[in-house]
Amino acid sequence: MALNKDFIGKVYPASAPYSVGREKVREFASAIGDENPAYHDVAAARALGHGDVIAPPTFAFMISFRASSAAVHDPGLGLDYSRVVHGEQRFAYDRPITAGDDLVCVTTIENIREAAGNDILTTRGDVSTVEGEHIVTTWTTTVARGTAEESS
Repeated sequence: MALNKDFIGKVYPASAPYSVGREKVREFASAIGDENPAYHDVAAARALGHGDVIAPPTFAFMISFRASSAAVHDPGLGLDYSRVVHGEQRFAYDRPITAGDDLVCVTTIENIREAAGNDILTTRGDVSTVEGEHIVTTWTTTVARGTAEESS
């Protein structure tokens, strides 16, 4: 089943707050093999002007991915998640994610297009503190394999 293009522009409510923990940042950085001292050591992060350890840029994906579940599992969208592959990820930061941040994410379906028999879904995640300070915008491109052909 093809994706419902009427969903382009649909905005989903903010996610539940995600509390960024120092150990989660360290674990994530270790998992991706990034030993940047600012990701592991509070003193190193503070020497760079941050209040605590900062997260690697791709850490934001965890937060936006959780929030996007409201969109990708919306039955009206028509996404068969068993046919999905991750296509692309982009980030635009205002400031680094820092241990101690309490973050929420608002998900918007930015685009749905067809290419080579596939539906291509682009979602935007606007991540901010619970107080409203914008931190990062993420864009995720998801490919639903073979679904566009079914709409023909």
